[in-house]
Amino acid sequence: MRVPALFGGLLACLAAAASTPPVERRPWDRSLLSEHRIVTYYGNPRSARMGILGQLPPGPMTDALAKEAARWQKADPNVRVWPGLELVTVVASGRPEFDGRYRKRVSYKLIQEVRSWARKRGWVLVLDVQLGRSTVAREIEYLRPFLEKSDVHLAIDPEFHMRKGIKPGQFIGGSDAEDVNVAIIKLAEIVEKKHLPGKLLLVHRFTDDMLKRYSKIRLDPRVEVAVVMDGFGDPLSKRHYYRREISRQRVQYGGIKLFYKNDKPLMTTRDVLTLDPVPRVIIYQ
Repeated sequence: MRVPALFGGLLACLAAAASTPPVERRPWDRSLLSEHRIVTYYGNPRSARMGILGQLPPGPMTDALAKEAARWQKADPNVRVWPGLELVTVVASGRPEFDGRYRKRVSYKLIQEVRSWARKRGWVLVLDVQLGRSTVAREIEYLRPFLEKSDVHLAIDPEFHMRKGIKPGQFIGGSDAEDVNVAIIKLAEIVEKKHLPGKLLLVHRFTDDMLKRYSKIRLDPRVEVAVVMDGFGDPLSKRHYYRREISRQRVQYGGIKLFYKNDKPLMTTRDVLTLDPVPRVIIYQ
């Protein structure tokens, strides 16, 4: 029996579709920030001065973060909240240290300990780096054993990235787009090699010079970049700096840091959710 041309074409299309294998979903297609809001506690358990992460014992600290995350989930139920801990793993130092890099590295033992706190809750861990006179590539290599884990991500704090002849603490430092690009390339290589979900890269800033040539940052689908407005102050000041450093110099995603002790008063969830772009990363220090 002869099949009409119209139906013959339809059958051919269906046969071709049936023989075409489904498109394989790559691990990094499971986006973190497009589907979630990350809410973290920042600091180092060896120093109460660095932030809330070091001001409370592990149990009460993670309980408090869980409550903050629940507040954010209630404030914006359309975006799933994923809590995390941001551990300062490379700390800028006013002394040259053993290799002249003006930074101290925390031990692998401490990183693993803090990671265990996050893993018990199913949270992410962000390793924060204050470069001193070191380089992004050098510190990523130190942190590689942890960055090769699916739940561990990276943050760069340009405030403490100093050029030659300047010590951390003397002036506010700054990083260049190329430093961020190196981090993106290194993280993308780790994702590819280890078949991981995409990585998160946070870049802290509160002045123009803390992230020079931002428009030259080359994004990669395997790494999501969030520029976080750092610095403390009243809500009006923080809004101003967010517009200047994040809204007008948008890279990919926006974030904001909130200081329990130094922000007077602390911005509310409603305050933050009216910012443009709406922050996908909230850090409490």
